[in-house]
Amino acid sequence: MTSSTSSVVPPGQFGLPFIGETLAFLRDKDFAKKRYEKYGSIFKTSLFGQPTIVVKGATANQFVISNEDRYFISAWPKSTRTLLGSLSLVIQTGHEHLQRRKLLAKAFRPRALSSYIETIEGITQQYLKSWEEQKTLTWYPEIRNYTFDIACQLFVGLEKGSQTELGHLFETLVQGLFTIPLSLPWTKFGRALEGRNKLLAELEKIIQTRQQQQDWGNDALGILMQAEDDEGNKLSIEELKDQIITLLFAGHETLTSSLTSFCLLMRQHPDIFKKAKAEQEQLLGNEKITLENLQQLTYLDQVLKEVLRFVPPVGGAFREVIADCEFQGYKFPKGWNVLYQINQTHQQETVYPEPNTYRPERFNPELENNPSKTYDYVPFGGGMRECIGKEFARLEMKILAVHLLRDYHWELLPNQDTDLIMIPAPRPKDGLKVKFERC
Repeated sequence: MTSSTSSVVPPGQFGLPFIGETLAFLRDKDFAKKRYEKYGSIFKTSLFGQPTIVVKGATANQFVISNEDRYFISAWPKSTRTLLGSLSLVIQTGHEHLQRRKLLAKAFRPRALSSYIETIEGITQQYLKSWEEQKTLTWYPEIRNYTFDIACQLFVGLEKGSQTELGHLFETLVQGLFTIPLSLPWTKFGRALEGRNKLLAELEKIIQTRQQQQDWGNDALGILMQAEDDEGNKLSIEELKDQIITLLFAGHETLTSSLTSFCLLMRQHPDIFKKAKAEQEQLLGNEKITLENLQQLTYLDQVLKEVLRFVPPVGGAFREVIADCEFQGYKFPKGWNVLYQINQTHQQETVYPEPNTYRPERFNPELENNPSKTYDYVPFGGGMRECIGKEFARLEMKILAVHLLRDYHWELLPNQDTDLIMIPAPRPKDGLKVKFERC
C-alpha cells in the first residue's frame, strides 16, 4: 500500500462527459450502495468533473486519512472551494493548514468551550420558550436558526444572526456549496457566488468595527484577530473572512442536521428517550450545566454517538491523489480524486449488526469492540483533518438534549415525509413537523 506497482484502476464507469455521474450522486441516496453491490468495496466514477475512486471501511479510511500530504491532499468540489474561499482552513494544505489549524484550535479548547456554555444556555432557553408557545412547528428550520444564532454570537459576537442580512446571505451561499459550478444568475451556484460577495462585505464591516475597539473580545473572531502563527504573523482581513465563513458553516449546517436527527430518533424510539431521561434526572437533575457534569451522562453520550453513526451529517470527504499509490491491488493515479465514505462505512454489517436499527448500546464504553475508537467510526473525519469543532458540536448537542429530556415532550404530526434529503446535509423532506409541549 505504498508506491504503485499496479496498472489496474478500480472497476466502474465515468458516465457523461464533464458532469460524469454527478447528478446521480447528488440525487440518489443509494448511489454508492448500488455501485458497491456491482463492483465491490472500491469503484471508480466521475464526480464534479474529476475521475474519482470511492472507498469505504476502516482499512480504506485509515489509508486515506493517515497519508495526508504523502499521497493525498484535501480536494473539495470546485463549487465548495470557491464559496468557502481559498483561504479557508478546509481548503488549505500542508504547512499552511497545520499553522492555521493551531490558531483556530484556540477557539475550541476546554477553557473556551466552558466559557460558551452560558451563551448556549441563554439562546437555548429563548428557543425552547418560543417552541412551547408555538405548540406545533416545523422543527428543522427552527433548529437551523437556533444553531446559526449560537454560531454568530460565539464566533462573531452578532446577536440573532439568523434574522440579519448576514444570516440570509449565508443561507444563499450554503445552497450552492455542492452544485455544478456554473456562475450564471439563475443557477444555485451563481446566486450563492453573489451571496458570498455580499457576505464578505458584511463580515468586513464586523471586523473593521471590532478593530476599532480596545477590547477585541474572547469570541472566535477576537481570538483569531489576536492570534499569531509561529512566524509572528497575524491573519489578514481576507483570511479572517474566509475562516469565519468556514466556522459558521461547520458550526451550523452539520450541527443542525445532527440535532434534527436526534429529535426525530428520540420520538421514534420512546424506550431510548425514557432511558436517557432517567439518566439525566438521576445524575444531573436541575443542576447548572458544566463540562464536568455533562461527562457523567454516559448513556446520553452513547445516544448521540449512535445519532452520528445512523445519520452522519457529512457523507464523506474528498482527497486529491498527489502521487501514484496502490491500495488493495488497485492503482490510485496522480491527479484523480478519492472519496472516503463515512455513511457507507457506518452501514457495514460486519461492524454494526443490523445497521439500519438505531441502537445506542453499540457504543457502550465497557464493550471491548467499541467501534468509536476505530476507523469504522468517523463522523468527524480523522487525522490532521479531523473536524476542529467536534467538541463544540458535542457540547451544543448535549446542552439542547439535556433541556429537551428534562422538561419537554414532542410528537410527530401525521401525514409527513420523514425520509431524508442528503445534500448538503441530511434533513427530513417535510422539515420534521411536531407538536411540542412542556412536560
